[in-house]
Amino acid sequence: MSGGLFALLDDVAALAKLAAASVDDVGAAAGRASVKAAGVVVDDTAVTPQYVQGVAAQRELPIIRKIAIGSLRNKLLIILPAALLLSQFLPWVLTPVLMLGGAFLCYEGAEKVWEKLSGHGGAHGADPAASGSPEELERTMVAGAIRTDLILSAEIMVISLNEVAEEAFVSRALILVVVAIGITVLVYGVVALIVKTDDVGLSLTQRSSAAAQKVGRALVAGMPKLLTVISVVGTAAMLWVGGHILLVGVDELGWHAPYDLVHHLEEGAHDALAAVGAVAGWLVNTLASALVGLLVGAVVVAVLHVVPVKRLLGNS
Repeated sequence: MSGGLFALLDDVAALAKLAAASVDDVGAAAGRASVKAAGVVVDDTAVTPQYVQGVAAQRELPIIRKIAIGSLRNKLLIILPAALLLSQFLPWVLTPVLMLGGAFLCYEGAEKVWEKLSGHGGAHGADPAASGSPEELERTMVAGAIRTDLILSAEIMVISLNEVAEEAFVSRALILVVVAIGITVLVYGVVALIVKTDDVGLSLTQRSSAAAQKVGRALVAGMPKLLTVISVVGTAAMLWVGGHILLVGVDELGWHAPYDLVHHLEEGAHDALAAVGAVAGWLVNTLASALVGLLVGAVVVAVLHVVPVKRLLGNS
């Protein structure tokens, strides 16, 4: 009887170890997949604070919460089932779909560069002076943010799925659920901190302590600079990630020359600078991918913006 009990305990312990290992594997895979989607995550973090510009301070966090819930709904109820079905029954579609997402990233990054150079920046948030009740404006603002998030979330999930495409169906599903929840919490948690930092700074400036006032003024003055840095990093990350996706995609589809050229340059930098070869190789690959992303994005921007404008001017 005792032997049977010990055998049962051994089996339970073995199952527990197996379950723990599975959880660790899912977590590790989710982490790797999330890293690949870093460019989109940074862009999502940079874009979202613009939706609460001009709204009352007490409504900032509720609006962000609503957008976060909508983002999670996008990922889990719309994108996840579609992505899993594609990966299970039409896996060959993933590369073209991923390349479309990469092209969109290139377009978004190049458009931001074009807006910066031309001085015509886009506005993501709702106009506070627009007509309508505050409740209607808030609903419009949240709905617009969730629509934009659908595109960004789709890119995040497809990029993540591509990293775990060889896993079993259940593992893929669990990994993507972890990615969806983790990235949503990360992005909107950081956004919440960003949009409330200036309020914290203002509160500190009203304290009696000179040190607290100094910190508060630094926080208030530093927020616009921080948002600018996030925006620049997000643009660079979109061009890099989008260009890399396209390079790998065309290589997988049979056109090897572009990827081979970048790989050759990467190896050359690695061998020439032995002391920092790994870093130099990564920088060359990143810069080449970003250049490809900028070129592809510039073509798309020209087609969607410049060419139609010239055609209209020619017809007028």
